Amino acid sequence: MPPSQPLNRGLVLEAAIRVADRGGVEAITMRRVAQELGVEAMSLYHHVPNKDAILDGVVDMVFAAIELPGAEGGDWREAIRARSFSARVILSRHSWALGLMDSRRDPGPATLRHHDAVLGVLREAGFTLPMAAHAVSLIDSYVSGFVLQEANLPVRTPDDVEEVAGGILRHLPAEELPYLTEMIRDHALQPGYDHTGEFGYGLDLILDALEARRGGPRSR
Repeated sequence: MPPSQPLNRGLVLEAAIRVADRGGVEAITMRRVAQELGVEAMSLYHHVPNKDAILDGVVDMVFAAIELPGAEGGDWREAIRARSFSARVILSRHSWALGLMDSRRDPGPATLRHHDAVLGVLREAGFTLPMAAHAVSLIDSYVSGFVLQEANLPVRTPDDVEEVAGGILRHLPAEELPYLTEMIRDHALQPGYDHTGEFGYGLDLILDALEARRGGPRSR
């Protein structure tokens, strides 16, 4: 089916993202992106020179979708917290991007703007340069790790938790594994439990620790 509007770089990158959302980053090829758009693969080369350019572009589009932390005069913790929650939402939607985001040698403007904004919030809040570097590494590792873990969990909803955890509990030797039994029975299977809430709890611990150390070694 021919495209409904003239082909351009943005449409090519959006198509590549849809391909990756269905089949992972390895599914992104010039041929598959062209098929997604209903065009011949050769027509893509008028807008992107090669697959590497597509990969650079989709990473930049993912970064562009993440909320930039607004810094000026505000609370650095709230700014970074909002940005981290936004990153989690976007990366959960495009978890294939996790392996790409730090691997590209030619970052796009949205990527650079995003990193500069995060560093700006931290530096304006009084973080030393080394502490700002530590903070970025720690926060991004936490967000990426949580998204990766979430993507591989066998549960998505409270009903899933009840089914999976309940199934484990039924076959669990409670006397041999008392603490695991307690965790499942008295925590995971309790009304209102939501495993996704762990993200905010862990993030707040990280922000608390960074607040205590943001002035540098003297805060230890």
